Amino acid sequence: MEQTQIFTLTALFIYAVIMVVAGVVSYGKSKTLDGFLIGGRNVGAWMTAFGYGTTYFSAVVFVGYAGQHGWNIGLGSIWIGVGNAILGCLLSWLLFANRTRKMTKKLDAKTISEFFEKRYGSKGMKILAAVVIFIFLVPYSAAVYKGLGSLFSAIFPGVETWVWMLLIACLTGIYLVAGGYIATAYTDLVQGVVMIVGVVLLVCATLGHESVGGLSGLITNLSNFVSLPNDPNPTSGAQLTSIFGGSSFKFLCFNIMLTSFGTWGLPQMLGKFYAIKDTGAIKRGTVISTVFCIIIGCGAYLIGSTSRLILGGVLPEGGIDSVIPTLLMEVLGNGTLGIILLAIIVVLLLSASMSTLQAVVLTSASAVSVDLIPSLRKNGVKPEHQVLLTRILCLVFVACSFIFATQNIPIIVSLMSFSWGVVSGCFIGPYLWGLFSKKVTKAGAYAGMIGGLLTVGISTLVITLSSDFSAAAAASPEMGVSAMAVSLLVVPIVSAFTKTPDAKAVETMFESFSEE
Repeated sequence: MEQTQIFTLTALFIYAVIMVVAGVVSYGKSKTLDGFLIGGRNVGAWMTAFGYGTTYFSAVVFVGYAGQHGWNIGLGSIWIGVGNAILGCLLSWLLFANRTRKMTKKLDAKTISEFFEKRYGSKGMKILAAVVIFIFLVPYSAAVYKGLGSLFSAIFPGVETWVWMLLIACLTGIYLVAGGYIATAYTDLVQGVVMIVGVVLLVCATLGHESVGGLSGLITNLSNFVSLPNDPNPTSGAQLTSIFGGSSFKFLCFNIMLTSFGTWGLPQMLGKFYAIKDTGAIKRGTVISTVFCIIIGCGAYLIGSTSRLILGGVLPEGGIDSVIPTLLMEVLGNGTLGIILLAIIVVLLLSASMSTLQAVVLTSASAVSVDLIPSLRKNGVKPEHQVLLTRILCLVFVACSFIFATQNIPIIVSLMSFSWGVVSGCFIGPYLWGLFSKKVTKAGAYAGMIGGLLTVGISTLVITLSSDFSAAAAASPEMGVSAMAVSLLVVPIVSAFTKTPDAKAVETMFESFSEE
């Protein structure tokens, strides 16, 4: 076995042991439904902030987004990282964290589906939200598996990709089922530290590569870049160094909006605010999470922008999804120090993905065990049975995601963008207006949810029939942004023409904002 593989396996083994121990240690705190799903609403600033950041950035960001956009757009792709930090993180915390914590506590809502039910007095909306979550978060998590599979295949070419995806699925299932939200909070803190260290080391390594020549050399060499004659994605030095993305400006803007504003409607992101313990923790967490996202987001796209130089303008055999794995092997695959760094980077990408997976799995499992099944059963489900059911469904969802990931769907960026757009497009309008407006109605919230879903659904159908599904997948950022816009606009418009909610009940909900 090569030295690279030995170091990598050793690092992965240590990481796996830490994750399993975290799950076992957290078991005692996850026996109640509140403890399993939201940590008893007593999670501190650092764990919440790192949990938000590590859930935000998975291997798809590095292997998919940073690889594709860094290769095609160049330095302008760094704006995606900036947008994610400012719009997707800082603004999200400022707008939603405190209001989410207070209102969900007032309503005793543990999930976003429960929030919709109790905020709008609609069990049907709860069921619809649970179905959307369970269906559309499967491809989301599958994209994460595929991102990791591409990386491990580059390091262990003799092992099938599905083997690595299966190992990741098993590890996720073990510690998540054992420890619930508290286990994910502990591991998010560890994963966040690994991610920061790994990104800083990788930025230094890529900028120090002989073909890059530091930050100034990166700009100079990219400006002089000339595509090879047989390049399937030809570009120019002017494009790669354009501060606003050059000819990709429109594409860049849609991706910034999708990946930034999308967090405002994603249940696995908003769920972090349910668990944070107080206003002081929110203030500290806002700063910590924003700094974390700046380092990780901007670092990832900076690394991606070096890819054409380091790989000599030759797109790897595996296509755009193989850009970052191939870059890592080129930069870190030689010399003992480089091999050690590569092992750290592998754990970095695994950490990023595991955190996203655990958040998505917990969100999806609870959507069924807490929201869907009790709503369909006449006598509901006892709380102690819900905890067991949620644990079982975590395993079921992990299995479903793994099976979906093994299907040959080549472009992981489009896969994730599609899921992101559907889920956020459904929820962003009803959720935002539900927190900020006393006048929003049940009909308005329904219209926003269905409007977002139909925007993506109809667009996908039209594009697929006129061309094919790959064309629809390529348009997923535009569809996702459109769905979010429709959802945000439709809710207040329909609310203005439909029956107003009970004023006393709404006032009681909003009283929580004056309490502390």
